Amino acid sequence: MYGRRPVAMTRRDALRAAAMGFGNLALQGLMAAETGLHHKAKVDHVIFCFMSGGVSHIDSFDPKPRLKKEAGQPMPMPVDRTMFNDNSTIMPCPWEFQNYGKSGIPVSSIFPHMGGCVDDLAVIRSMTVKFMEHAQANFYFHSGQPFTGFPTMGAWTTYGLGSPSKNLPGFVVLGSGEIPLGGINVYGNGFLPAVHQGSFLYPDRKEPLENVSPKESDTTQKQRLQFVDKFDREFLAASVQDAQVEAAIRNYETAYRMQSSVPELTDLSGESEATKKLYAIDSTTESTAAYGRQCLLARRLVERGVRFIELTHVAPKGLGGGNSWDQHGDLKGGHAKNAFTVDQPIAGLIKDLKARGLFERTLILWSGEFGRAPFAQGKDGRDHNPSGFSLWLAGGGVKGGTIFGATDEYGYRTIENPLTIHDLHATILHLLGVDHTRLRFRFGGRDFRLTDVAGEVIRGVLA
Repeated sequence: MYGRRPVAMTRRDALRAAAMGFGNLALQGLMAAETGLHHKAKVDHVIFCFMSGGVSHIDSFDPKPRLKKEAGQPMPMPVDRTMFNDNSTIMPCPWEFQNYGKSGIPVSSIFPHMGGCVDDLAVIRSMTVKFMEHAQANFYFHSGQPFTGFPTMGAWTTYGLGSPSKNLPGFVVLGSGEIPLGGINVYGNGFLPAVHQGSFLYPDRKEPLENVSPKESDTTQKQRLQFVDKFDREFLAASVQDAQVEAAIRNYETAYRMQSSVPELTDLSGESEATKKLYAIDSTTESTAAYGRQCLLARRLVERGVRFIELTHVAPKGLGGGNSWDQHGDLKGGHAKNAFTVDQPIAGLIKDLKARGLFERTLILWSGEFGRAPFAQGKDGRDHNPSGFSLWLAGGGVKGGTIFGATDEYGYRTIENPLTIHDLHATILHLLGVDHTRLRFRFGGRDFRLTDVAGEVIRGVLA
C-alpha cells in the first residue's frame, strides 16, 4: 500500500489468485499492509472542527495585553502587506481572558464552555501558513498543497488505514454548514481512488443523503444491482484492472448498505434529553442547535467506526458564506456570534466522548485556515494573518492542559517553535499509527505524500 503501488493488481485480483504457497504469503502481506499501522496507534478516529474564515487567535487562545496598552498607536515594526492592505492602528481584544482549569490556560470569555475543557486541550500558538487568500489557504490546510486536485487529510487517512465501518464511508463531511471557499474539492480525493473522497451527510435535511431512500421495492432493487454488478465485474476483469472501476464497485456496495445505516445514524430520537442539552441542541439560536446536531452526529459516527469526520461551520444569521469567521469589519459582533454557535456543542462533544470511553481513541482538531492581524482593518475589523495563529488538539495521545509555541507580544509573528501544516499533518498521522514519510501514492511518475517532502511530528504536544 505504501511506496510504489502496483497498478496491475487489485485486492479482488489478489483474493482470486492467492490460494496456497507464495500466493497466500503475498496475500497475507497485502492484508497486513492494509491495516496501515507503522507503529501502535493512539487513536482510531479524527474529528476536524474547521472554523472556516480564520479565527482571530489574539481574541481566542493567545492573549496579548500589550495590545490594550498601545491601543490606537501604529505598529512599532514594519508590517507585511495584507489581503486588503487597509491597515490601521493597534486594536486590542474586545474581550477579557480568564485562566481555566488546573493548567490555568487563558481563554477568551467568548469561549466559556471550551475554557471549561482546557485541561483536555493542547493549545498550539505557533502555527503558520504560506497563503493569506481563503481558497488557497483552505486547500493548503486540508491537503498540504494550495491548489485543487490533491487529496485531503480525510482521503489520505482512509487510503492509508481503510475504515472499520462497513456500512458507512470512511470519510464523512457533515454538511449542515457552509462549504469553505475553494468548494467541495477541499474534501476531495485528488488522484487517490474515488472511494476516498469525503461523503456529505446533511443531518438537517429530510433526506440526509440524496436518494438514500429506495424508490423501488427491495427485491427489484437487488435484482437491478446484481445485474449492474455482474457487468461491472466482467468489465473490470476485461480491463487493465482500472482502480477507478474498482472504486466505483466499492461505492455501489457501500451506497446500498447506507440505505439503512444513514437514516438510523441521523435519527436522534433515541438520544436522551440530557445528551441533547449537553450539545445545545435545545438552543433557541438556530446556528447553535444545528452545530450541536453536527457534533452529536460526529460522536455517533465514531461509534460506528467512521475514520475521519469533518464538521462544516454553520453561519449565524448575518454571517453567510463559506468563511463566516472572516471579520474584516465588526470583529466583536461577528466573532461573538460565531463563538456562541460552536462553543457549547464542541465542549459537549468532548465531555460526551469522555463519558462514553471514546475520547482516548479519538483525536479532535479545532482550527481555522489562518489567524488575524493585531492592527485594525478600517474601523473595527482584522485582516488575515498567516504568520502566526492558534489551534488546539484534544484526545488520545495528546498532552492536555499544555501550550506549545508562541507569537510575539503583539500576536503578529511566531517567535517560538514555528510550525507548518506539514508538521500538523505528520502529527495527526503519527497518532493514527502512520509514519507520514511512508504513506505514499505514485501519480504522474512521482511518489506523493500528504506532507510533501517536509513535516516533523510535534512531539511537544504528545502525551
